[in-house]
Amino acid sequence: MTSSDSFWELILGTIIALVPLINPLAAAPTFLAITEGDTPARRNQQLLMACIYMVMILVGFLVGGSFIMSFFGLSMPGLRIAGGLLVASIGSSMLFAAPSNPEDEHAAAKTKRDIAFSPLAMPMLAGPGAIAVTLGFTSLARGPVGYLAIIIGILIVALMIYVTLRLSSKIVLVIGQTGMNALTKIMGFLLLCIGVQFVVNGVLGIATDPAVLQRIRDAFAS
Repeated sequence: MTSSDSFWELILGTIIALVPLINPLAAAPTFLAITEGDTPARRNQQLLMACIYMVMILVGFLVGGSFIMSFFGLSMPGLRIAGGLLVASIGSSMLFAAPSNPEDEHAAAKTKRDIAFSPLAMPMLAGPGAIAVTLGFTSLARGPVGYLAIIIGILIVALMIYVTLRLSSKIVLVIGQTGMNALTKIMGFLLLCIGVQFVVNGVLGIATDPAVLQRIRDAFAS
C-alpha cells in the first residue's frame, strides 16, 4: 500500500466513522426545534459557528490526543476498547430508542440565546462519541501527513453537516419524522458495528503486544 493510498483511506475512514455518529440528517429536526423563531440569517450564522466549534474541538483532541494519553498513562489498545464500548453504547441506544420528539427533548435549549457552542456544537455535533473516535484515530496517523488527512476528513464532515442542516427544513418535509426515526436506527446499527470493531482492534492490539507475549512465555517457562 502506498502512502497516497493510506492518505485517502484515512480521509475516507474519518468520514465513514464520524458521519453515522453525528448523523446530521437525524439532527435536522432538533436543529429546527432549537432555532425556532430565529431569522434564516441568524439560524445560518449559528450553524456556521457550531461547525467551526466542532472542527476546533475534534482537531484539538486529535492533536492533543498523544499528550492526553501520556499524561493519564493510557495505552492505545485501552483507548480503542474504551472508545469502542462508548460508541457501541451510543449506537445501541440509537438502535433501540423509542421514536423521539425533538420539541420536547430540547425545550430547555430553546430558551438559550446562543446555541452555537452548546447544545449544537457540543454535545450534538462533537459529543463524547465523536471525541472518542477522533482520539482513536491518533493511532492510525503516521506523522504529519496522517494527521493532515484526518483533519481534512473532519473538515469534509463539517461541510456535509453545514449543507445538510442548512437544508434541514426541506429535508424534514421530504423524509418526515418516521423516516428520521428509521434513519436513526440505521445509523445506530452502523455505530454499533464500528464500536465492536474498535473493541476487536483493541483486544488484538493487546494480544499481539510483544511485551504481553513475552510475559506469557515467561509465565509458561516458570
